Amino acid sequence: MTLERGQIWMMDAGPRVPEGRAVLVIQAQALLDAEHPTALVVPLSTNTVADAAPLRVRIPAIGKLKRETDAMIDQLRPVDIRSLIKGPLAKVSPALLDSVGEAVRDVLDVSA
Repeated sequence: MTLERGQIWMMDAGPRVPEGRAVLVIQAQALLDAEHPTALVVPLSTNTVADAAPLRVRIPAIGKLKRETDAMIDQLRPVDIRSLIKGPLAKVSPALLDSVGEAVRDVLDVSA
């Protein structure tokens, strides 16, 4: 499996969510290239909320992602890469990935 920063994948979310959960891979590409066993991801939600920055960043319907979603920045988490079961569904633009990175820094209260 080859993961790239900015890709959207379906993640196995267990029996309560049999269709899986869409997630955005935000881990540094160097760690992904080193085949690190986990990846930092931000879950996506089709339950969009207006004006919720920096907790949410809007992701447009792109690639195989059929609906507009929100990246739920405050739910940033590491996942075992084996839990990423389908993808990539899409890849976000560099500008959108920068917006996600800025929101992560805001939520974590760290500077660039």
